[in-house]
Amino acid sequence: MFILARRKDIVRGLRWVLIFFLGMLAGAYLADKTPLAILVGRTKKLLPIYSVATSEKKVAFSFDATWGAEHTPKLLEVLRQHNVRTTFFLTNIWLEKYPDMAKKIAAEGHEIGLHSATHPHFTSLSEEQMEQELRENHRLVEEVTGYKPELFRPPFGDYNDTVIRVVQRLGYKAIQWDVDSLDWQEHLSAEEIYQRVLKGIKPGSIVLFHNNGKHTATVLGPLLEKLKAEGYQIVPVSELLIKGDYYVDHNGVQRPAR
Repeated sequence: MFILARRKDIVRGLRWVLIFFLGMLAGAYLADKTPLAILVGRTKKLLPIYSVATSEKKVAFSFDATWGAEHTPKLLEVLRQHNVRTTFFLTNIWLEKYPDMAKKIAAEGHEIGLHSATHPHFTSLSEEQMEQELRENHRLVEEVTGYKPELFRPPFGDYNDTVIRVVQRLGYKAIQWDVDSLDWQEHLSAEEIYQRVLKGIKPGSIVLFHNNGKHTATVLGPLLEKLKAEGYQIVPVSELLIKGDYYVDHNGVQRPAR
């Protein structure tokens, strides 16, 4: 009898825990009008945007600029020939060496994003140091190109909750990628990079390239032709992003709030 009574107490306790949990979810739903299924699917961890939920065949090409510029004129020429605008994430390290190239990128209608001043691992910095990196990067981007950046890509893709909080506090959106071309790896051939991007791309993808990858400019033309033939539109990152209220799910996908 004692064991039976104990079991009843345990079941009763579990029932109250379940009721409490459902009550919390219902309260959250009433507070922000968000469907319970979405609340359960959201993550407490702060994430950058890796891709965008969309039924449109739109993707964003992005180029990180940290080293070199000898291949960049050809890259810009290909983009110009295909009438495509993209996003370049620039560091101060690169801007200080190639200000004329940065001006050309902006003059040709490409979006400019922040990529830090000195390209450090942001998770190793204090909040004050993060802010300094972002403010100095913004200052030089605007000074050189006249562009007012609204996006930031963490160097090395390195972030944590604190990094995302600081970025958002300063009014920027943190951007990652869901398709990595790996074009910085010199042992990869142009064909391997081409196939890698095609295999990973889908509506809402953000593709990572580098402005000075050895094969990037060579791969770019065939990629644009193939994607356009499949009905894709290639746009800057900010044009791909959802406007208005949104959330980022546990996979880093930006989704509209409901």
